[in-house]
Amino acid sequence: MSKRVVCYINQFFAGIGGEEQAHIPPSSRSETVGPAMQIQNILGNEAEIVGTVICGDSYYGEHLESARSACTELIAAFKPDLLIAGPAFNAGRYGVACGDICGAVSETLGIPALTGMYPENPGVELYRSKTYIVPTADSARGMKDALSAISLLAMKILKGTELGAAADEGYISRGIRKNFFHETNGARRAVDMLLKKINGESFVTEYEMPVFKRITPAKPVKDLKRATIALVSSGGIVPRGNPDHIRVSSAESYGVYDISKLDDLTPEIFESIHGGYDRVWANEDPDTVLPLDVMRDMEKEGVFGKLYDYVFTTTGTGTAVANAERFGQEIGERLKNDGVDAVILTST
Repeated sequence: MSKRVVCYINQFFAGIGGEEQAHIPPSSRSETVGPAMQIQNILGNEAEIVGTVICGDSYYGEHLESARSACTELIAAFKPDLLIAGPAFNAGRYGVACGDICGAVSETLGIPALTGMYPENPGVELYRSKTYIVPTADSARGMKDALSAISLLAMKILKGTELGAAADEGYISRGIRKNFFHETNGARRAVDMLLKKINGESFVTEYEMPVFKRITPAKPVKDLKRATIALVSSGGIVPRGNPDHIRVSSAESYGVYDISKLDDLTPEIFESIHGGYDRVWANEDPDTVLPLDVMRDMEKEGVFGKLYDYVFTTTGTGTAVANAERFGQEIGERLKNDGVDAVILTST
């Protein structure tokens, strides 16, 4: 008898819709939907996907406890041996939902669960200790490879194969330490690694430590009343039609727009193209994300000297750290050369 698998996906991969359908409550279908179809092809006769559970990203995030409970009940009704969620790639809300439901199912139903995410997805840090997370590309462009890796790990779990180290099995480390015997003692292994490091040779540490970048805080503005202030946003506010074709997520560019003759960002001229939040309110009043109206009022009141003539904008969802750093360096250099004293960075 083949093993029973249930898949969890969001409204987008279920083919229901995008952000306009992100508030749909949990539901289930007895057939394969979206990525589950390819997973079934890969699993073949090893397992059968008996159902798909669907929930909107915004709904899950805004109703965490009730959504978790409802989805767990829907999953339990299929009597599965394994849950596969996602893959979520670098979609933050989707990643959190996938990680949360996997952790809940493992704890509540006592069955294994796994998902797939880009390593920088916030869901990884939150849930990697609670479930198996296969590393994926940052977007659905990597769907084929992601589903292959997820399915391979799923088959090992369903067969009861004893899993080795995370790096060897193809999942992100869960921070679980296991004791086993080495041929050499710890002192010898440490010296060997040190020698490899000194000689510029590659080696793998046995206890990986987190690496954090140290950013020196900016000095306070000496005279705010004479200062030039700039607005920079990752909230996706752009002129209507998105003339620079900035991507709605995983951005690879940013836009620079003249606001020197504007006191307000009106919906007739500006819009949000951000793919990571419900854009209804932002499109009704773009100032809710990029507060030009308030800055103009403060400028007229003399709170600060002058508002810089241009705004810089991009989308933050899924944007790689390398791209974000490049944006910051390029924008910062221009603002510094133009005599800007401080920046207000808005996000969503």
